[in-house]
Amino acid sequence: IKKISRSSNSKLLKMEEFFPESFRLDLIDERSAFFELYKEQQIWICKPSCSNQGRGIFLLKNPAAVNTLRAKLHSTEEYLLNKRVPYKAPQARIVQRYIHQPLLLEGKKFDVRSYLLIACTAPYVLFFAQGYIRLTCVNYDAASDDLTVHLTNQYMQKKNSLYSQLKDETVWRMEHFNSYVNEKFRKTNGLPKDWVFTVFTKRMQQIMLQCFLAAKHKLDRKLGYFDLIGCDFLIDENFKVWLLEMNANPALHTNCKVLRDIIPAVVYESL
Repeated sequence: IKKISRSSNSKLLKMEEFFPESFRLDLIDERSAFFELYKEQQIWICKPSCSNQGRGIFLLKNPAAVNTLRAKLHSTEEYLLNKRVPYKAPQARIVQRYIHQPLLLEGKKFDVRSYLLIACTAPYVLFFAQGYIRLTCVNYDAASDDLTVHLTNQYMQKKNSLYSQLKDETVWRMEHFNSYVNEKFRKTNGLPKDWVFTVFTKRMQQIMLQCFLAAKHKLDRKLGYFDLIGCDFLIDENFKVWLLEMNANPALHTNCKVLRDIIPAVVYESL
């Protein structure tokens, strides 16, 4: 935020307006802050900071799980202090506050994968592409220990026994989502018509741009450099938009009908 505010006149969102509270476990100060802040009955999601496909993600749902994590991190640190030979440090992780009241589609949790194309870095040229909706196979239950209830990506959903028969129902086009919101939520929640393609899309773009501005000083500025970033958003039951993460290596599989339409177009248009 500090980096952007020096160089930008546009109105900035505060972090807490779009990013769930998160802590880096590889930084001692942030780690200590998390363990001090943690209270019983809270759920946090712990994930590796440079991975994909839901690998290595687990939920912290009670004090016992948090204490186990703390002991594990402590023993790793002790090991590093006592051992002088080169040692590969464990993968950096973050803990992120779990959003308890996600908006549900037909009882199922979902998130939105959209795309940010950094088409050029000298000069900077950015493009946005609408993506698709990723739903779980089974109905949402915050208390469930089944990760396929909590994580919506296709790789994780494949682990659910119902996936093979529900595969095509786990991905929706944005048009389908827009019609559903118009029909089911527009009146009761006082939303403008086509909320998905107006308010929501604008907020996604605003968040993507702000994240880009915060990171652009790290990008190599060379002609011919580009990157396609997959951005994952979650909408809560108050229609607040949260950025969950940004992926530098977004999945481009076409294992169901909607993806066979969307993914080739995204790749083609990127190139």
